[in-house]
Amino acid sequence: MDLKNEKYVILEIIPTALDPKKGDVAQISALKIDGIKLIDRFDYRLDKSKVKIPDILKMTDYDNESFKYVKTTKNLLSNFKKFTGDLPLLIIDNSYTRSYLSDFDNKMYSVFSFLNLNVSDDVFDRLMNKYGLEPSNYLVDLLYEALIKEL
Repeated sequence: MDLKNEKYVILEIIPTALDPKKGDVAQISALKIDGIKLIDRFDYRLDKSKVKIPDILKMTDYDNESFKYVKTTKNLLSNFKKFTGDLPLLIIDNSYTRSYLSDFDNKMYSVFSFLNLNVSDDVFDRLMNKYGLEPSNYLVDLLYEALIKEL
C-alpha cells in the first residue's frame, strides 16, 4: 500500500474487554487521510453510563465536548462503518482491534509496519522518541504525525 497516493483511515479502539462477546467499545478515534492530508475526524464514545469500568472511564475522561456519544457499541460501530466506507484501515494491531472489527470487510494493515516499529507495551514511547513527538491523549494523532514524518 502506497500511503502517499491513497486514502485510508487510522484508528484507535478502546474496549471495555479484550473479547467483543464480553465487552463494548468505549471509544473510537479515527482520522480519514488522503496521502498525508487530513480529510475528516471520527471521535465517538459509548455513553458514560454504559461503561462500568472505572479505569476505562478515567482513561477516556478528556475533551468530553469533542466526542459524540452513542448508547450502544452496535450504534458506534455502525457510525464508524459509515465513516470508513471501504477505505483501508491502519490499525494498532493488538490483541483486540481485529476482533472488534470482525464484521468489517475493509483491508486492515498494522500502522506500525509503515513506521518500522513492532507492537509492544512501550510502542508509543518509542514512537514519540523516534519522531520527536509530544504526548497526546489522541493516539491516532501521534500515529498521523509519525506517518507524516515517515513519508
